[in-house]
Amino acid sequence: MGTIQSKYSNVSIPPGVNHPGKLQIVLASMITTSAMGKILEKMGVCSEITFTRYIHSGVKLGPDPQLSLEDARFGQVPVRVYRPRALSACLRAGAIFFHGGGWLYCSIDSYEKICRYIARESELVVVSVGYRLAPEHKYPAAYEDCLNATIHFMKNIEHYGVDPANVIVCGDSAGGNLAAAVSQTLASRSDLPKLRAQILIYPGLQALDFNLPSYQQNRGVPLLFRERAAFYLLQYLNGNASNLEEVLQGSHIPIDIKLNYMRKWVSPGNIPEKFKVRGYKPHKPHEFKAEVFEKVKRFFEPNLSPLLAEDAIIHELPESFILTCEYDVLRDDGLLYKKRLEDNGVRVTWYHLEDGFHGIISLHDFCGSSFPAGERGLDRIIKFIKGL
Repeated sequence: MGTIQSKYSNVSIPPGVNHPGKLQIVLASMITTSAMGKILEKMGVCSEITFTRYIHSGVKLGPDPQLSLEDARFGQVPVRVYRPRALSACLRAGAIFFHGGGWLYCSIDSYEKICRYIARESELVVVSVGYRLAPEHKYPAAYEDCLNATIHFMKNIEHYGVDPANVIVCGDSAGGNLAAAVSQTLASRSDLPKLRAQILIYPGLQALDFNLPSYQQNRGVPLLFRERAAFYLLQYLNGNASNLEEVLQGSHIPIDIKLNYMRKWVSPGNIPEKFKVRGYKPHKPHEFKAEVFEKVKRFFEPNLSPLLAEDAIIHELPESFILTCEYDVLRDDGLLYKKRLEDNGVRVTWYHLEDGFHGIISLHDFCGSSFPAGERGLDRIIKFIKGL
């Protein structure tokens, strides 16, 4: 139980967060799940990760009178397709959705309510992708599954009654990372229709600096803590988190990457000053450790850290919607990417939840209720889709 106490010892719920009392209940559920998972792991019943996946597996829902649901495989990748039942005189828009969960958790079933909501309210075809999870399937497995599913959909798009000129990629958290990476990869493909838009919901977009203002300000705010953000990235990359402390301190970054990327694209100087007023102390990275870099050097590939893509790729990206939350360690990833997109002439719609926290969208209809800020965020996403 000492591990549980250590993991949650620095938790803080700021008074400005949306419905702090309700968030306390969610936090209590997180702590209980973690404790039970540890107990079961020590008993040899199952791993903590397996138990947590079971808890987050979602509840099986009944038929939806407004939607037709189909489980299928796009190549080797499991997907669920949501199609409005109402007849349409023209081709619909389509959205490929990649779920969050730190590349370790969640599934198509976990995001059933959200995908149904988007399909119903936007009247479009939604494809939810069940990509492979870490640590069993390390990087780039999740990215490859999402890319392959998207390509399959676009090559067979007429079967789903979708307009090939109106396809969106969308994801939250780790899913936002995957959506950004897929969008970059497809930007230069001449054999496929161009994506109409990308929707990035509090995405994680870099693995260089875990000491940006948002990481410092929100290090202990649920649902994503600073240490867990690095933990998930390491699990996705290597299947273990043995170099967690070195990565948190910045010991994995060689001088050439600091000069070429951090000063230009991952600099706190690119974050508006108003986002530093809650506290920020410039961080001096610890001494570079070549042996750590060798273990995590793929962190610097744009397919894992989309913020590091070259300008020529960024310039080709489609119209974008980025949602950020004030009380989220990943807030500044979104702000930095917003600047990169705008600097390269990409049209960006940005919506910031001043009282939001990481994961708030995924709590849509959580135990029969939702966080109002999360509903505002979802409604803005629907408004953006309808306006395309």
